[in-house]
Amino acid sequence: MLGYLALAGFVATIPAANWLIGNLGTTCVPNGPCLIPVGFGLMAPSGVLMIGLALVLRDLVQRRLGLVWSLAGIVAGAALSWAVAAPALALASACAFLFSELADTAVYTPLARKRLIAAVWASSLVGTVIDSTLFLWLAFGSVQLLPGLVLGKMWMVALATLVLWLIRRRETPTATAA
Repeated sequence: MLGYLALAGFVATIPAANWLIGNLGTTCVPNGPCLIPVGFGLMAPSGVLMIGLALVLRDLVQRRLGLVWSLAGIVAGAALSWAVAAPALALASACAFLFSELADTAVYTPLARKRLIAAVWASSLVGTVIDSTLFLWLAFGSVQLLPGLVLGKMWMVALATLVLWLIRRRETPTATAA
């Protein structure tokens, strides 16, 4: 059940991120993204709230349902972006999402068998940098917001990883004292 919930959440994060970028933030740049503060004086497009979560949810989908479901979720999330965003934004998002999630998958898959939390962090960092760079360049022709976007996504990865750790801890039987 958790795998299917993670899949639904994963697929929903991309159109949600695109909607946020165009509609909600503390500052909305004309013909640009709506921004939110992410700490240390940095700003990021508001969709950052969803993308960091997407990276961790994709890892959870792969762990629970398998690689095929994870890849299907990537395609479905990218396709749904067209319903909520301007074509240029949806295309930039779909390209960035596809490449970053494939890179995330390539890093996560070999590491997850031995060190789940390390796999989530390493794959999310790779996915974050690729997604952020490609998206900003394709959508806005600038990577000026890159530091804030990476930081914001990593905050979300930290939060989602904590939840993943708690779930895993709950599922792992504890050793009983003799």
